[in-house]
Amino acid sequence: MTSINLALTAISLGAIAALSGIGVLVTYRTNGVLNFAQGGIATLVAYVFREMVVEWGLPIWLAAVLALAVLSPGIGLLLERLVFRPLARRRASAAESLVASLGVLVLTLGMTAGIWGLGSRGDAPSIFPADTVKIGDTRVGVDALAELAMVAVFCIVLGILGAKTKFGRQVRAVVDDRQLAELSGVPADKVAAAGWALGTTMAGLTGILLAPQFRLTPYGLTLLVLETFAVVVAARLASLPVAVLTALGIAVAQSELKQVTLDGDAGTVLTVLQSNLFIVMLLVLLLVVPRLRELGNGDSGSTGSFSSRGAPPSGPVSRDEARRDVLGKLGGAALLMAPMTFAPADLRSAFMVPALALIFLSLVILTGYSGQLSLGVAGYAGLGSLFTLKLANGDLFGLPAVPGIWAMFIGAIMVAPIGLITGWPAIRRRGLVLALTTFAVGAVVSRFVFEQPDFASGLYVDPLELFGAELGDKAFYLFELFCLGLGLLVVRSLHHGRIGRALLAVRDHSEGAAAVGVDVRSLKLLAFTISSAVAGLGGALLTFSASSFSTDDFAPMQSLLWFTAVVVFGADSAAGAIIAAGFIVAIDVLAPAGSSILAVGILALSLGWLPGGLASAVRGGIAWVARVLADEFVPSAHTTHAAANRLARAGGAVPGMAGAAGATRHGAAGSSGTSGSGGSGGGIRIVLPAGAPRPTPLGETLLVAVANHTARSGLTLEMLPSARAGEADSAERQGLAGPRPHLPGVPVERGA
Repeated sequence: MTSINLALTAISLGAIAALSGIGVLVTYRTNGVLNFAQGGIATLVAYVFREMVVEWGLPIWLAAVLALAVLSPGIGLLLERLVFRPLARRRASAAESLVASLGVLVLTLGMTAGIWGLGSRGDAPSIFPADTVKIGDTRVGVDALAELAMVAVFCIVLGILGAKTKFGRQVRAVVDDRQLAELSGVPADKVAAAGWALGTTMAGLTGILLAPQFRLTPYGLTLLVLETFAVVVAARLASLPVAVLTALGIAVAQSELKQVTLDGDAGTVLTVLQSNLFIVMLLVLLLVVPRLRELGNGDSGSTGSFSSRGAPPSGPVSRDEARRDVLGKLGGAALLMAPMTFAPADLRSAFMVPALALIFLSLVILTGYSGQLSLGVAGYAGLGSLFTLKLANGDLFGLPAVPGIWAMFIGAIMVAPIGLITGWPAIRRRGLVLALTTFAVGAVVSRFVFEQPDFASGLYVDPLELFGAELGDKAFYLFELFCLGLGLLVVRSLHHGRIGRALLAVRDHSEGAAAVGVDVRSLKLLAFTISSAVAGLGGALLTFSASSFSTDDFAPMQSLLWFTAVVVFGADSAAGAIIAAGFIVAIDVLAPAGSSILAVGILALSLGWLPGGLASAVRGGIAWVARVLADEFVPSAHTTHAAANRLARAGGAVPGMAGAAGATRHGAAGSSGTSGSGGSGGGIRIVLPAGAPRPTPLGETLLVAVANHTARSGLTLEMLPSARAGEADSAERQGLAGPRPHLPGVPVERGA
């Protein structure tokens, strides 16, 4: 009879998990987005519902109507219109949609933490009475029966809508090919909006039902909802009945485990398993289920859309490019050294920047360079910190105590084999499975290692010493910069040369890379291994900068926040990783708690309009300025006929063409003699419009760079429509004929 009682007790949790799974499946099958924001939306709606009942004094039924009929679907409609419709219209990859949902998750967490704080609340109201109903010799809660009834109703209604109605056919058409469906007269936007509204309503209902059973905390409730992704994996992202049965089965099994007792370490593991079976089953199912029924090409593990940088040039770079590279590095070094001038308290706040930057660099290696989504980086960082402290305390496998600095590097190296072991099954997975697997690994490590007293209690952090002398604040910060420099050297070595080009080929098209002989699996394992070691070093620095080990610093939700921040600032940019770390630390120091989460979430919503993140936007802005300058001063494939005529009127002819007033061959009378890179003899001069001021050295260098770029594009004057207008007249006046030379890099001469 005890087993029956436990099984009936588990019905409520199983039904709630089933409702959450239904919401995820509805959103995915109607929009092709695996909605990681499900947990954040559920938490936000639960907090609003509690606010309306507890603080405002509204009746529970009225608050439930407002939360589930107004707020929840309203959130879905806003997300579809502002975030995911732009992605769908430009046919963004599944990876971009996944990261956009992570951005929404981070945004909702930031809003919740900013309004209500990070503390827990135990007074969340229930929408059902606390009465019980007797079934045989057992009493079952009314809430459990009501939740089970809702699951049955939703499954029946959704099944009928999908199989028997015009709306179901429209949904299938939109998911298969949105543009073709629109050409056939299907209102794709309305179908997608309906799917989002229903999915977020289910998320809100899940949050309201879970809150009374657990303490209401922003991170805790969100993670509980994300753990229910095990049911959608079992359903292979397709089957509602399988999702419902899996949810009930896992809940019942978790409840039945309470009857089992073991001694020693096995008992400790069993105790953890009794309350974390959903996340364990998520990892097990991801490793067992051969393949999910993903929509489209099912390759959300391909992150080429996050990146705007190709392989570095294989040949020597020009003097100007080398100069810009050196200046950029010197500027970055100056900014990183700036905290050395801060007051002691502000300098200690800056300790976290190099540590976080190293963790973010590990994501650049894994996502930006090898194209693999990693949502469990906090697990590797936490293991690096844990190994370091245990080595320094002499509490690791009976090994003697190791000085802190050496323990830090040894601990990071010890994380590398774990990255290799966990990466081996992960690289055999693709698409959404890869993202979910890394998340599940991080969550399991957090629950079974970081949160267990046997592993993470009694750890103390002593100040670092070097050659017997304790490192002060400034010396410790310099040591952090040294470690960051090592990480940057690793990133550079993986980005340049044959390995760098092979990794980028794997990132952009793994099948094509394999076809030309690239060992894709070995390269992915190499990226996993090196990335985990870099993250482990960053985690150790993070703990020493805070002078304590905290499980919250390496919680699974931190992985999602950090990954989103790296993608926002440029997944393939080492500089973007450092800027992202400085941004998060600065916001946390200058603004209330949770503000950095909110800021990253807001920036993440821009990914629909800024593919590749802020780094890509900056590069695109620079390229746009160069094109504008090229249109003004140098004929190019983008030069319009009007621009060519405008230049001809200003300077006598199109700059760079023979016959222009004031334009002469190199060495002719009136030459100013100035030259830039590549501006040696025989070139055609760039002539500024008459009356224009003499350019500054920086302006002259920029104009020469534009001319060099145009020359490298391989364009000839015959290929430029805007140049043909004045070509005949120019040739007639000066008797020139025949093909024009390619545009070289040339000096700049002021027009007559």
